Amino acid sequence: MRWPPNKTWTSTRKRKGYRHFEAKQFGGKGSERWIELCPVLQKELRIKVPIAELKNQDEWVSGWQQLPEDAFSNSNTTET
Repeated sequence: MRWPPNKTWTSTRKRKGYRHFEAKQFGGKGSERWIELCPVLQKELRIKVPIAELKNQDEWVSGWQQLPEDAFSNSNTTET
């Protein structure tokens, strides 16, 4: 993954009720690198994500992605 990381991200599942995020800060070295993201619709909320998790395309996709219609109606989605 390039450093610094991309500015916009889409989560494959809801996190704190949101799926589209912007990068606000990043830091760390080597395997300890992290990025702090905030939801596009709630700038006050911040989540800190390890870069290793961002590399997992089952969890995160770089950029803002169009979500399938059923992604909004899935009530079994785990939120963290």
